[in-house]
Amino acid sequence: MKRVFGVKKDKEPPPSIGDASDRINKRGETVDEKIIKLDTELARYKEQIKKTRPGPAQEAVKARAMRVLKQKRMYEGQRDMLYNQTFNLDQVAFASEGIKDAQQTMSALKSANKELKGMMKTVKIQEIDSLQDEMMDLMDVSNEIQESLGRNYNVPDDIDEEDLMGELDALEADMGFQIEGDGVPAYLQPDKEPDLEDLPAAPSGHAAVPAGRAGNQVEDEFGLPAVPSSIRS
Repeated sequence: MKRVFGVKKDKEPPPSIGDASDRINKRGETVDEKIIKLDTELARYKEQIKKTRPGPAQEAVKARAMRVLKQKRMYEGQRDMLYNQTFNLDQVAFASEGIKDAQQTMSALKSANKELKGMMKTVKIQEIDSLQDEMMDLMDVSNEIQESLGRNYNVPDDIDEEDLMGELDALEADMGFQIEGDGVPAYLQPDKEPDLEDLPAAPSGHAAVPAGRAGNQVEDEFGLPAVPSSIRS
């Protein structure tokens, strides 16, 4: 039977958008190369027309140039058609990629939604409120413990403002009495006249006169040796 009817061939998978776009781009590159060659040939004919005198020779060159120009226009039309096809394929590819991105986004959102639902089942608002209240109570107890530990045992707690002002007035009166009495420190007491018995004895004799100084040397008004008149003049 296989020899009579043959074996069914497997169908080739259809080309993808990328494959089709690459194939069309290659064809477009081939057409562009042909157009460049025709432009070079037209430039050469243009120079020949300038250098050739009017007549049959020039007309023959113009005819060849017209034929090349028609070929160029044909290839340009093909190139534009290929570019349009490539543009359409690019749009389809862009739309396809956009749909794939949307599918991935939806899958990610569904997974995240499922995960959030599972997490929300373990978290309850009532438990959070209860936990917050318990934490506030613990903070109040902690503050009370800190205040109790920092209390000064020497300061009574039953002192009011009148008692405080009375203590300050008594302290001020006491300070005034100490200033008038003998309890003032020595560096705050007024200066007293020194006792003569406590002073050292006066030196006896005369102080030695330096060499070169006369015994009856004239002194100025301050008790210093007077400057000679020869130096002053």
